[in-house]
Amino acid sequence: MTDPRASSIFMRGAVDLGALRATSTATVQRSAPTATADGTGAPPGDSGGVSIDVTEATFQTEVLERSMTIPVVIDFWADWCQPCRQLTPILEKLAREGDGAWVLAKVDIEANPRLAAAFRVQGIPLVYAIFQGQPVDAFNGVPPEAHLRQWLDGVLQAAGVKVDVAEDPRMLAADDALADGDLDAAEAAYRKLLAESPADAAAEAGLAQVALLRRTEGADPDAVLSAAAESPGDIAAQQLAADVEVLSGEAEKAYKRLVDLIRRTSGDEREAVRKHLISLFSMAGPEDPAVASARRSLASALF
Repeated sequence: MTDPRASSIFMRGAVDLGALRATSTATVQRSAPTATADGTGAPPGDSGGVSIDVTEATFQTEVLERSMTIPVVIDFWADWCQPCRQLTPILEKLAREGDGAWVLAKVDIEANPRLAAAFRVQGIPLVYAIFQGQPVDAFNGVPPEAHLRQWLDGVLQAAGVKVDVAEDPRMLAADDALADGDLDAAEAAYRKLLAESPADAAAEAGLAQVALLRRTEGADPDAVLSAAAESPGDIAAQQLAADVEVLSGEAEKAYKRLVDLIRRTSGDEREAVRKHLISLFSMAGPEDPAVASARRSLASALF
């Protein structure tokens, strides 16, 4: 199972930060904190200095220069974006918990179109992690908080920050059962974990892998792929072919196969394929660049 704490470097060169360096000023515009009822001294929506609003004028100082020492997570949002209203408060909370290990930079794409263009923003919410002036990871959408925490751990590790992650003995036992091929024991253990912690992304990933192994048990990969090639409209054949591709280390092919299938289907069939694809995504985690790319393709196919 992919370690959810591992971060992946991608999209280097896809973002034109050089032009932004050349035109940004060093002006920093922040509002002074005001006292609040909870005594934190931070106004509503502020995260005590670890969450800031960034403009085209302050990008050089607040993002590029700051990222030379600690990771900066950019949250691209807009006032009309309802999913953004779900994601931003979670990011602000995690930034406060991070206590300065990283900084959240919020960018309103309507007020800062050049920043949106430089980062090739096509859909929001979109989140980028920047370290030492370069993008190190990104994702679209609103993942579960547990996935966000794992993604942030990966970003911090990529930046050389030590992240202490306690190993859950229950998870270790479940993973051991999976590694030993005892699918019944593994499934029972993962389900128990999820019953106790419904947002446990690692348990979700483990359960998805158990289901994948059950679906592909005894399957001949060559025969499965040949059958899928001969019957492009056969939903079951295409889903099984995607499973085989994932097990063969060709997850990107699997994701593309199912996204293309979603484009050709509708109603209950489309929903079944979508759920199958989301299950495959869960095994890799939101930090996987192939998943991030496939999620964008999925959104395009659905909407």
